[in-house]
Amino acid sequence: MAATVRRQRPRRLACWALMAVLLADLLALSDTLAVMSVDLGSESMKVAIVKPGVPMEIVLNKESRRKTPVTVTLKENERFFGDSAASMAIKNPKATLRYFQHLLGKQEGNPHVALYRARFPEHELGFDPQRQTVHFQISPQLQFSPEEVLGMVLNYSRSLAEDFAEQPIKDAVITVPAFFNQAERRAVLQAARMAGLKVLQLINDNTATALSYGVFRRKDINTTAQNVMFYDMGSGSTVCTIVTYQTVKTKEAGMQPQLQIRGVGFDRTLGGLEMELRLREHLARLFNKQRKGQGAKDVRENPRAMAKLLREANRLKTVLSANADHMAQIEGLMDDVDFKAKVTRAEFEELCADLFERVPGPVQQALHSAEMNLDEVEQVILVGGATRVPKVQEVLLKAVGKEELGKNINADEAAAMGAVYQAAALSKAFKVKPFVVRDAVIYPILVEFTREVEEEPGVRSLKHNKRVLFSRMGPYPQRKVITFNRYNHDFNFHINYGDLGFLGPEDLRVFGSQNLTTVKLKGVGESFKKYPDYESKGIKAHFNLDESGVLSLIRVESVFETLVEDSPEEESTLTKLGNTISSLFGGGTTPDTKENGTDTVQEEEESPAEGSKDEPGEQAELKEEAEAPVEDTSPPPPTEPKEAAVPEEEKATEKENEEKPEAQKPSEKKEAGSEAAPPAPEEEKKQKPARKQRMVEEIGVELVVLDLPDLPEDELAHSVQKLQDLTSRDLEKQEREKAANSLEAFIFETQDKLYQPEYQEVSTEEQREEISGKLGAASAWLEDEGFGATTVMLKEKLTELRKLCHGLFFRVEERKKWPERLAALDNLLNHSSMFLKGARLIPEMEQIFTEVEMTTLEKVINETWAWKNATVAEQAKLPATEKPVLLSKDIEAKMMALDREVQYLLNKAKFTKPRPRPKDKNATRAEPPLNASASDQAEKVIPPPGQPEDAKPISEPEKETGSEQADTEPLELEGPGAAEPEQKEQPTGQKRTLKNDEL
Repeated sequence: MAATVRRQRPRRLACWALMAVLLADLLALSDTLAVMSVDLGSESMKVAIVKPGVPMEIVLNKESRRKTPVTVTLKENERFFGDSAASMAIKNPKATLRYFQHLLGKQEGNPHVALYRARFPEHELGFDPQRQTVHFQISPQLQFSPEEVLGMVLNYSRSLAEDFAEQPIKDAVITVPAFFNQAERRAVLQAARMAGLKVLQLINDNTATALSYGVFRRKDINTTAQNVMFYDMGSGSTVCTIVTYQTVKTKEAGMQPQLQIRGVGFDRTLGGLEMELRLREHLARLFNKQRKGQGAKDVRENPRAMAKLLREANRLKTVLSANADHMAQIEGLMDDVDFKAKVTRAEFEELCADLFERVPGPVQQALHSAEMNLDEVEQVILVGGATRVPKVQEVLLKAVGKEELGKNINADEAAAMGAVYQAAALSKAFKVKPFVVRDAVIYPILVEFTREVEEEPGVRSLKHNKRVLFSRMGPYPQRKVITFNRYNHDFNFHINYGDLGFLGPEDLRVFGSQNLTTVKLKGVGESFKKYPDYESKGIKAHFNLDESGVLSLIRVESVFETLVEDSPEEESTLTKLGNTISSLFGGGTTPDTKENGTDTVQEEEESPAEGSKDEPGEQAELKEEAEAPVEDTSPPPPTEPKEAAVPEEEKATEKENEEKPEAQKPSEKKEAGSEAAPPAPEEEKKQKPARKQRMVEEIGVELVVLDLPDLPEDELAHSVQKLQDLTSRDLEKQEREKAANSLEAFIFETQDKLYQPEYQEVSTEEQREEISGKLGAASAWLEDEGFGATTVMLKEKLTELRKLCHGLFFRVEERKKWPERLAALDNLLNHSSMFLKGARLIPEMEQIFTEVEMTTLEKVINETWAWKNATVAEQAKLPATEKPVLLSKDIEAKMMALDREVQYLLNKAKFTKPRPRPKDKNATRAEPPLNASASDQAEKVIPPPGQPEDAKPISEPEKETGSEQADTEPLELEGPGAAEPEQKEQPTGQKRTLKNDEL
């Protein structure tokens, strides 16, 4: 047995090591076991989570609602979010910020900034001269940029998700409008950095809605393309999207469903907010008209009154969607004057007539960008809260020419559910069914550069070139490489937006700068001087449009190439041996091996530049990096000169095989596979061609951002610290309020308990008067000085009162526990005594318990009985006002000690192998007859009726069925120590089950 244990120890150690590794992996993933999505609307936001056991769920806020207003109230010493902040908009409209997303990525001269000032005149917008942007000037000490306010909202959304998930969350997918440009998307990412969130992706809200629709209808998607239009009218804007669903074949998972954004149209200002503002203006005119003869002030000059009117307009718009008319009424609108007026749906539709005329606009834009007509669209689905307005549905139904509009999707939560599904797909902690998402570029991006050309001998001129980098409605994420072939010195090029003719004049003004970045290259000339004997393959600039739709320049490099001949005779014997061994294990030389910091450029799949008619030597080649993983968006390593070269053997690609004659392909394949089966040395010298040796030199890059400069790192760190300080202050405030509430609740509850009979029974009049006096003094202190008390002072006061009342509460609690604890102890003593009695009645031949074990149990039972009787008697002599000697913890300790002894004996009875039963010598045969069956043998082993029980057992035969049965038959016990005092005669082949009442 000892040898067996020793052999098992290494296995146990290996199991423990594996468990330790798995535990370490689990702890490493503990921060990513839950992910969240935030659907940021103009008016409200929806938060969803995915965690183990909770597939996809909308988070409830502190008011148990599924959507939360995107509203923040900022005061000198406190902040409010969500519904609390929305209610504060009436009391303090200047400090309550709403619809601030409309200012993201906008400079001071943008028309949307002027529109925001006109809509919300109560807010004072300051000017940031460094970035040419605006910020909220709440007070001389409080000023916040739109990114900082959005960071507060994102941090609040994370706190809601963490409370709901009951674990920390860092990873998130955030929805943004599809029409957001580069500056606006970078602003959202900066806000997320301020909130400490790791953004897995910025997903367009229309794409998230389409994903949610497709995920829940996966079975309906097949190889036939289905075109669906989503018309999303929210509070601030309207977006129309045409999506194509079909199954496609993927390399990783075979046939999988895919959604492809085919067309997008939008209106930045068409939404429910504009309708509410029209209603607010109408109500303001009615109120001024009612007070016209009283010489009162214009209600528009009162921010609080206008905030009340906006809230009433929101309610009125909702009610009029289901009723023909409704009475608008506000108590004490201004100067304690009530307002009441009837508004009909016809009046509302007349106020917004020009808005309803703009409803078909996004539909036409989406069809034009998708190059489709309405007949190809199978269904039109409504999304967004403003689509519930009947007139919107009427105009849209007429514009699309369908029989009905689809309402089979949750108009409020679809985007949040699609975004959280994408979050789970991007997270490493979850595995979801694949769903291919191909989003589309809304604004084309191109590269512009100028260089000198010599059109005639001696005549040089400047030529401006444009190369489309990412075309309109092209899919992303993707990477592109553009190659400059005619430069051997430092030069600059520009990254700008492409043709934006599909935008109207007003939309172009709102769009902002059409110039993105100027790229200044340094070190081009030095790279050519380093490799004068090499052929230049151009200056390659690598671009990435990631999953969030954000463009970045990964790196710029100068590539050189030359042909070198192999010299196999110079190869050492050791190298040959190493190559041979490597080939045996599937190794061989790797052409992409990096040596001395030298990088090797893979052959990219070339795609011709759009709109380029120059000769090949003068045009910039546009290539797509098909081999590069799309997910890799990490910044490039620091620039280092690459001096050494790595030879790269030419490999025949599929594209080259298609272009070359068929007769050449077998030889090329033979050369490409020469590593697996190396030829003889003589043949290798003759057949092996020259190799390409490629050199790559990193080029220094200086970026000049032209659309909207990002926050410098020091200012970003300052904003992060500012938000953290505000969060810490809020947490301290909540802790103080919690301490004050706990103290106040303890005072009132204890004062009430002093008059209850059970407390009066265990206390004297003097004790109650002392406690009552201390409680009254603490209540007076809380009312007079509690507002200025710190959290520590409040907690100390509560601790002092609890210590004073501890004896009283202890005596009451003990008396409540006595009946239950004593009854349990009596029950355990009775059962233990019965078990001991039954164990002693077991015959000696079948006894499995030793005398020491039974004596020990008997001793514990007797000691417990004695302790219980003595302590109960002593407690009966003490007055109720004294500290009791019968304690519930002592009763539990005695019960545990007694139960431990009983469980030990029960476990021994459970796992002890029974002894063989005694057998009579005259009743068994040493050798059974040849014709006897197994059952006959078994029957003759068992003593027949009338056989004396004092027969001595005989040695067990080696091959006897009856003996094997007796040896493997378990001991049947149905109760603690169940056994028979005397064995009675039983019929042959039957067992007798023992019961507790036979002990």
